[in-house]
Amino acid sequence: MTAILTVDDSASIRQTIKIALTGAGYEVTGATDGIDGLQHAANARYDLIITDLNMPNMDGLTMIRELRKKPSYTGVPILFLTTESSDTAKQQAKAAGATGWLTKPFDAGSLVRVVQKVLAR
Repeated sequence: MTAILTVDDSASIRQTIKIALTGAGYEVTGATDGIDGLQHAANARYDLIITDLNMPNMDGLTMIRELRKKPSYTGVPILFLTTESSDTAKQQAKAAGATGWLTKPFDAGSLVRVVQKVLAR
């Protein structure tokens, strides 16, 4: 089963993502911030990571930069799912190693389609 890590400080967003993606047949684990996300990534292997940008303790950009230093995560797709939509933030995310960008609010169907597309690459 395809394992997905979702990293967001909002419990309701993590739950919404989990419901949408488990319904589509994915195994979803949630983390509360970048530090928690890195700990999960160190203890398990994920096929895709979905992260928020702005979080306490460690933001999504910092987490991506740290993950991309690890050989086991150099090729794993990482999607941002955030309210931020500025071109500057998107350029920073791409430079850090993000695969794609989704803007909140989102609908479950669109999320599933993007995840399927990214994992099919």
